[in-house]
Amino acid sequence: MLQACLNGSRMRDFHPHTPLKVTDLAADAAAVIAAGANELHIHPRDTDGAETLDPDVVAATLEAIRARAPGTPIGLSTHSRIAAGAERLDAMARWTVLPDYVSVNLIEPEAPEIIRLAFSRGIGVEAGLWSADDAERFVALPEARQVLRILIEINEQDEAEGLEAAVAIRKVLARASLDVPILQHGLDATMWPLYQDALMRGLDSRIGLEDGKFLPSGEEARDNAALIKAAFVMARVPPNLAPEATPSIGGQ
Repeated sequence: MLQACLNGSRMRDFHPHTPLKVTDLAADAAAVIAAGANELHIHPRDTDGAETLDPDVVAATLEAIRARAPGTPIGLSTHSRIAAGAERLDAMARWTVLPDYVSVNLIEPEAPEIIRLAFSRGIGVEAGLWSADDAERFVALPEARQVLRILIEINEQDEAEGLEAAVAIRKVLARASLDVPILQHGLDATMWPLYQDALMRGLDSRIGLEDGKFLPSGEEARDNAALIKAAFVMARVPPNLAPEATPSIGGQ
């Protein structure tokens, strides 16, 4: 499964085609699904471009995306910089239109409470693990086997360190024998190395402007759809194949 992460906390100064408005998110969603992505991960934005969990904004965003990409699973971020403490829980409790799932960072103290709230509302959960310590906290939760999937989220910028961090997380999960799907991804310098590692291990992954803006060639991608297309090229080409042997996609 390839998930498209459309915007994250990025702004237009990161990439001119970062989708912020509801209409932009909906158009980008349609484009990445057409490019082959299976699911979506988004950060709704208010009229100023700030991340928000506001029920009205969440409803408008989800409805617009579902109109352009019907049937596509959509996940929302719940990270603490969007809204802290009780404000975050209150906003989620007041959602009138629900995402298919939310991502919850286990590094955050309120993570267990957010997970329980999501489940109480019939929302799936992606458990975000940044480290082996996060993984240990996660496997100790009573709800660990109920989550939709586990996210191995690597923030390290050195490739070797990032791969090592992923190994440490996977070892904790293997000991727990949870039998839960795993999605592994990197960030910026480690976006493509962690994606390729996920491919070789048969894990799900994600690609998009939230995680980086450069193609494997080092060229800046035109938009999210270009990143998704590049991910499919990488999935079809063995790591040791010469670049000139790379097959085209869609005549490109």
